[in-house]
Amino acid sequence: MTTEQLVAQIHKKQSFLCIGLDVDLTKIPQHLLKEEDPIFAFNKEIIDATHHLCVAYKPNTAFYEAYGIKGWVSLEKTIKYLNANYPEIFTIADAKRGDIGNTSTMYAKAFFDDLGFDSVTIAPYMGKDSVEPFLAFTDKHTILLALTSNAGAFDYQTKLVDGKELYKQVLETSKTYKGSKNLMYVVGATKAEYLSEIRQIIPNSFLLVPGVGAQGGNLADVCTYGMSSNVGLLINSSRGIIYASNDLDFAKAAAQKAQDLQQQMKIELEKLS
Repeated sequence: MTTEQLVAQIHKKQSFLCIGLDVDLTKIPQHLLKEEDPIFAFNKEIIDATHHLCVAYKPNTAFYEAYGIKGWVSLEKTIKYLNANYPEIFTIADAKRGDIGNTSTMYAKAFFDDLGFDSVTIAPYMGKDSVEPFLAFTDKHTILLALTSNAGAFDYQTKLVDGKELYKQVLETSKTYKGSKNLMYVVGATKAEYLSEIRQIIPNSFLLVPGVGAQGGNLADVCTYGMSSNVGLLINSSRGIIYASNDLDFAKAAAQKAQDLQQQMKIELEKLS
């Protein structure tokens, strides 16, 4: 999917919501555990109930890998279901990969060619030769971890190196990579006050912003400081939507939470007009 296609979907749906499909079998409705594939059964109902309210889904692969081969099969079924039934949806493999040379190429093939994701999250610590193999794939997107929403982000990401915060050096250096037009960045919603300076470095790049909802991030602040002329934001909510209820009405409850966010996003988008 191209950036232009993603922007078109945002304006069509009046939403820049990304829903995280982080499935924990101890948290899903108990009646689904009787299904042959409880993870896929849960995802399918969530997707069918919310697809018109969001523009992206983001399965965190750890929640599938934890269940071994069965979990990986559930992930494969989920992405195939999305691509077959809702091809307009932008898909993100939240895998946080990152290795050098041929290893990165193989990771990219796994998520882009085999599974058919539109994008994958990447840890940039190993530098250029760990990122560019992902960027070589046409109309696919590489989402670099820049400034994350967790408390440990301050251990390294905001430390000064030669007088400049490390996350800013990541942003500036990544712009020199071959294929950098296909880069997006992770910036946590709990770091909204940093967004103005981030936008000075990458004014038009899309930002994947986790942390709204359960982690306490504020949507209005993120939009104030981080929205670009082409919107440039994908706001992710996972637990706050998919676990809105653990009863028979779980999909309906998830849709209501998604709609609440979508309506707030519609107001923010109207400010761009």
